Amino acid sequence: MNAFDVALSDVRPFRVAIDPAVVENVRSRVRAAALPDAIGDGWEHGADVAYVRAFRDHWVERYDWSSAQARLNAHAQFIARVDSLDVHFYWERATREAAPAILLTHGWPGSVVEFVHAIDRLAHPERFGGDAADGFDVIVPSLPGFGFSSKPHAPVGPRHTARVWRQLMTGILGYRRFFAQGGDLGSMVTAYLGGEHSDVVAAIHLNFVPVRDIPVGEMTAEERSWSEAANAYRSAELDYFRLLMHKPQTLSFALCDSPLGCAAWMLEKFHSWSDCGGDLDAAFTKDDLITNVMLYVATRRADSALWFYRGFLLEGGGHTHPVDAVDVPTAVAVFPRDMLNGRPPRSWIERDYRLSRWTEMPRGGHFACLEQPELFVDDVRAFFREREQLGGRT
Repeated sequence: MNAFDVALSDVRPFRVAIDPAVVENVRSRVRAAALPDAIGDGWEHGADVAYVRAFRDHWVERYDWSSAQARLNAHAQFIARVDSLDVHFYWERATREAAPAILLTHGWPGSVVEFVHAIDRLAHPERFGGDAADGFDVIVPSLPGFGFSSKPHAPVGPRHTARVWRQLMTGILGYRRFFAQGGDLGSMVTAYLGGEHSDVVAAIHLNFVPVRDIPVGEMTAEERSWSEAANAYRSAELDYFRLLMHKPQTLSFALCDSPLGCAAWMLEKFHSWSDCGGDLDAAFTKDDLITNVMLYVATRRADSALWFYRGFLLEGGGHTHPVDAVDVPTAVAVFPRDMLNGRPPRSWIERDYRLSRWTEMPRGGHFACLEQPELFVDDVRAFFREREQLGGRT
């Protein structure tokens, strides 16, 4: 019995099909949105009013949801009931038989939109001049409370999600072992997978690395320099993180009420954390950014996505490194414009992870796969292919 035979009895096929009336309601609310007065020009004080105005105009006048929906439906999707949650996921099987599986986990303010450009590259490399023998089965779930996954009854964080992912991969899809990749909140889920589920997780790949605090007296000079810079970065850039951990409900009113307000809240993060050089259009298309926002506002998940941060606080006390050690082979891809607090020195990472691959990318930021899909895919494929050849086959 192969994995697909196992799944047929436990999952139901899914296609994105947002009611046109909902799409039009969102568009009408975007059209009617009241913009604030600007404090100066640019992004210094938050979302740039001029950019958001142009973003609104594109959304209302040029964005085509039907085309976006068709792109989202280009790969097979399913819904599975796991631990009282309905989990939405892409599942693209490789061209080659009995391929190993890769699980890709997104974060906030991202979504599965981050990975749709990479699914075929990973599953079917022969379509891009590669070898079909390098293909993987690709599974891309929506986090609990995100996109087309159901809203949990109480906040769910990365540790709980890792258990859900384990059940999805092994109990429902039938994989004995699998590989896992993540960035942002997905890196925390992935670290839990490597740290607490190493009996089924063969290796992990991270493009944002959660690490534990260490005493200043134990730091090298390089580590001390990074720690000071990372703390300054947290003070300047992570107020949102503290807000979402402690008071997500209040913000939810604004994000649920205003699609453009929700977009502005997210766009500021895409601008700050990406390798866009100050110009968001240089790193992302407006269509991709709007589609990403639609998976929050058209699905009514703008609120429950924030609950994940509360779940993170309740599960782990707000500590970004979830376990004492991650003893599976680990690859780290360092994108130069990623959030500074997620780019610790190699020596710091080696304290907690069995680091097997370290790649310093020439360009790219926090939304690595969406920004640089070819660089991302090449590094992920090379690492997991090597693990497979060394005996880590799923």
